[in-house]
Amino acid sequence: MSRLRELVIGTALVSVIAMPAAAGKLGLGRAALPEEIAAWDVAVLPDGTGLRPGSGSVEQGEEVFAEACASCHGEFAEGIDSWPVLAGGIGTLTDPRPVKTVGSYWPYLSTVYDYVHRSMPFGGAQTIGVDDTYAITAYILYSNGLVEDDFVLSDANFREVVLPNADGFYPDDRDTTEVPLFSGEPCMSACGPAPQVTRKASDLGVTPTDPDGRPAGTLPLLLAQADAPAAAAPAAAEAAPAASAPDPALIEAGEKAFKKCSACHKVGDGARNGTGPHLNGIVGKAAGSVDKFKYSKPLADMAAAGLVWDAAALDAFLANPKGFMKGTRMSFAGLKSADERAAVIAYLATFAE
Repeated sequence: MSRLRELVIGTALVSVIAMPAAAGKLGLGRAALPEEIAAWDVAVLPDGTGLRPGSGSVEQGEEVFAEACASCHGEFAEGIDSWPVLAGGIGTLTDPRPVKTVGSYWPYLSTVYDYVHRSMPFGGAQTIGVDDTYAITAYILYSNGLVEDDFVLSDANFREVVLPNADGFYPDDRDTTEVPLFSGEPCMSACGPAPQVTRKASDLGVTPTDPDGRPAGTLPLLLAQADAPAAAAPAAAEAAPAASAPDPALIEAGEKAFKKCSACHKVGDGARNGTGPHLNGIVGKAAGSVDKFKYSKPLADMAAAGLVWDAAALDAFLANPKGFMKGTRMSFAGLKSADERAAVIAYLATFAE
């Protein structure tokens, strides 16, 4: 046996003998303390395991959501730009472009709580306390029409909340149902003629569109809308009769308050339907009469019954949309201040049809 071969064999034996020791302790650090592990273990499971004691109401959640979440997800969880929408979309999962939200798609509420507590807000993960996390989760439930505005979510009733799509998920069985269909030897003979593109989807009229005629899912023209009221308000105010001229300060306050509505509704010159109908001439107008907007069934029913958006009806609707109109698609908690509602109505009254 050569000297080199003896050296190789000897090195291998030493390595094999030393392996158990290397796979064990490295001699670094110390065992984590139970309280250290508990501090990192923030997971909450679908059965409620991991929930911290605490509670939060819809009302509290609206305030916290406005401060910590609305800049990305909108005042009413409607989503802004490319940030996810969190409310609405129930019943759309079979549509060509389903709207996947907490209400329409998520199976477990624990995922909402866990994600908010673990990762939100963006850039400030784990800065939201336990009670505020319950409150935000409660507000998201309310925004989806799943609880009333006086609901309080806590570790005691958390398990009682069942999301609409809880039964919509099933184990991935593609390994047994699909893979065998496509794992055989491909047929590479007697092929037919090569396919040719003869017409486009736009020619066939199969491209989904929104009620305003734009491609389905098109985001509202936020920037254009934001500029429109400032340009249109003076002209509308000038057109009003001197005897009933509205209070300029009230209109100005209404313009500011209307920003809560502007993500979905547009007013002013060139206003078009978006997530909601445009609101030009809305004060005194018959409900459900904006052209080319597809209204929800509850609103269509109330419109058929003669609902007119006069100041009183608008005030009642803005105060509590879901209470005024059960089943409305509008994810809006309402304007709690009577002064704020009066200002918004005064502002809208400055826009003619």
